[in-house]
Amino acid sequence: MFPRFAQKENSKVPVLANWAVIGIFLIVSFSAIAAGRDFLMPVTMAMLLFFVFTPLRRLAERRGVPDAATAAGITLSILLVVAVIAYAASGPLSRAMGNMPIISAQLEQKFDNVRDSLSDLRDAARQIDEVQSASPEEGARPAIRVEQQGQTTLGMVMQMAPLLIGQVLFTLILLFFLIASGDLLYLKIVQSFDRMRDKRGAYLALRQIEDSLGNYLGAITIINAGLGLAVGLTMWAWGMPGPLLFGIGAFLLNFIPYLGAILGVTMSAIVALVVMPGVFWPAMVAGSYLMLTSLEGQIITPYFVSRRLQMNTVVVFLAVALWAWLWSVIGMIIAVPVLVVMRVLCDHVPGWEKFGNFLAGDTPPALTDDDEDEARELVEIGAQAEDNETARLVTAPLVADEPGPQERP
Repeated sequence: MFPRFAQKENSKVPVLANWAVIGIFLIVSFSAIAAGRDFLMPVTMAMLLFFVFTPLRRLAERRGVPDAATAAGITLSILLVVAVIAYAASGPLSRAMGNMPIISAQLEQKFDNVRDSLSDLRDAARQIDEVQSASPEEGARPAIRVEQQGQTTLGMVMQMAPLLIGQVLFTLILLFFLIASGDLLYLKIVQSFDRMRDKRGAYLALRQIEDSLGNYLGAITIINAGLGLAVGLTMWAWGMPGPLLFGIGAFLLNFIPYLGAILGVTMSAIVALVVMPGVFWPAMVAGSYLMLTSLEGQIITPYFVSRRLQMNTVVVFLAVALWAWLWSVIGMIIAVPVLVVMRVLCDHVPGWEKFGNFLAGDTPPALTDDDEDEARELVEIGAQAEDNETARLVTAPLVADEPGPQERP
């Protein structure tokens, strides 16, 4: 539910002005998010990963492992995985960059026949150029020719590498401090509420965000790993160069809904056009990639991902496009996890029920209406629970004697 301002009686200010203020606020907010992308991207990634790995940290704590040791193990493991993927992809990428002139020449030769069939269009374009190149006395402007004199692809990658490495390190360092601090973040959030019922509602919302993000990202990561393996084996069977790179690319691109699969199919078709004769076999390669991604998207993912975590497809596509506009590739990756967090918040924030229903496409459950020592007791008791449902049960006695609406079981 969008915010609504109260209007006094006999007020001459139209309600439309309220929506104008909201529109200005949204425009300024999106501009700020886009302007602060270099700082906000790693912070957002670290926060999402913190919710994902907090259950693991809590499990290790119950077994006597210090939070700092768990944080160090998690961050070093992520760094190792990133380094292994980068090392595995570096060889095929270097060879592809070195063979770029040959690849361009082969693609040029592939499309010679297509250009010949479009000779009429070329003649028309040439006539337009001649008209544009007419003398100034005839009233025509000189033709404008644009020559691309930018950096090479390898040069752009080398220029962006320090910023990318810095953001990865910033994300991992922030993630380390978040996990090493234990339940401190949860404690501070819960302490910001006054009533014990509201404190418990906020804490359960945080626990549900843990469960939802963990279930979603865990299932998607396993599914994407299987897709990457299938794509790599398929490319190897077709005799494509760098099947390992195709597998890694399919694994990473599939974190981007819709657009990742389209990009993967396009890249496989382009490479197949270079290494295979004719057009039929490249079309078969691209078709096999498309078949695998369609199987994953239409059957496997809906089966293994909880129905509660599935989102409105139109909302997902718009969210991916919006975050791509704001934060480029990283924005497309975090679009769905951010939607998952918003969906959970809609289940716990009164007044957001309709917005949550719009995101999920189903009827949200009825929400319950939920000083420093009480908050600490709640967080410490809830930390002993292994999942959200157990946390709900062990914290129920804390509000049993508190006056207020009766909570749904």
